[in-house]
Amino acid sequence: MPNPAFRSFSIGVSSVNVSPWGSQKSASKQRYAENQTERTIMKTKLSAAVAASTLICGAATAETWDMPMAYPASNYHTENAQEFADAVKACSGGELEIVIHAGGSLFKGGEIKRAVQLGEAQIGERLLSAHANENAVFAYDSVPFLATSFEASDTLRDAAAPTLSGVLADQNLTLLYSVPWPPQGLYFSKPVASPDDMKGVKFRAYNAITARVAELAGMVPTQIEAADLKQALATGVVSSMISSGSTGVDESVWEDMTNFYDVKAWLPRNTVFVNKDAFDGLPENVQTCVTDEAQKAQTRGTEKAASLAGGFIDTLAGNGMTVGAPTEAVSAKLVEIGGVMTAEWLETTGDQGKAIVDAYKAE
Repeated sequence: MPNPAFRSFSIGVSSVNVSPWGSQKSASKQRYAENQTERTIMKTKLSAAVAASTLICGAATAETWDMPMAYPASNYHTENAQEFADAVKACSGGELEIVIHAGGSLFKGGEIKRAVQLGEAQIGERLLSAHANENAVFAYDSVPFLATSFEASDTLRDAAAPTLSGVLADQNLTLLYSVPWPPQGLYFSKPVASPDDMKGVKFRAYNAITARVAELAGMVPTQIEAADLKQALATGVVSSMISSGSTGVDESVWEDMTNFYDVKAWLPRNTVFVNKDAFDGLPENVQTCVTDEAQKAQTRGTEKAASLAGGFIDTLAGNGMTVGAPTEAVSAKLVEIGGVMTAEWLETTGDQGKAIVDAYKAE
């Protein structure tokens, strides 16, 4: 009997067969191999550019990095990154300037990671769980009901850091920091009192994990990036989603949806990474500046997320949405889904996933 994790879900107007956790080894190795030629070309160009500038200038000059981000300038993740960029410019004495490109203006969300891998941008932020089909380790933060509070999310982040850093290094990326979203809740355009009320509902998925949640609940998932969400809601392409209160406020979802259920499914993280070649090419003092400020950004961003979480939900309610906990029947269904998906993730990630969960539970 086929594994249900490999059923198809809708992405835009097409349908593909996909595992929510991808393949830990084969997919990532294939993607890695495909990138080698492009990476070699980019490295050659980068080396030539550096050599040329050294010959022309005869001395080190200030360096500018582009940092594409998927979310709007007003989002706390973007604001936090801007503080990080300003701090790096200050502590590097102007040797490194990071320019923020918010709202998918330079690269769309799905393009950011690859752009940084290839050196088309030097640094970027991405919801790594959206790349779980490359390597299931990227979804460590989105295993349903594994870590459901800010404290637990931080513990899980630390447990996963050694493994995640290794996976990123193999893709020419260096891990800098990550910041959580508030706990994920369920949004609907109608009241949902039982699991049957979810069946057939058009569901916005932002990665294969959320698509799998929808499948197991009997909903119909469609992949929608953050920049396209408002239009998708307004035009009825989707009428439900799982996301944080922050997203709901950013998108004024009360204009199109009526109910928010605070299920606290998980706390996905936006991760900031840098092109390894670009980072390694920095002077040692500037590298230290970047990593020190990255740690400060991680702490600052997490504190900001925690302080905003309750206010986001209050804003949803204040704009007319019905806000509350799910019914017992819906909660039981969600716990069942969480059990299935945890087992699937551990099966796919093997020893790496087990090491992450074991380290997390040991804390």
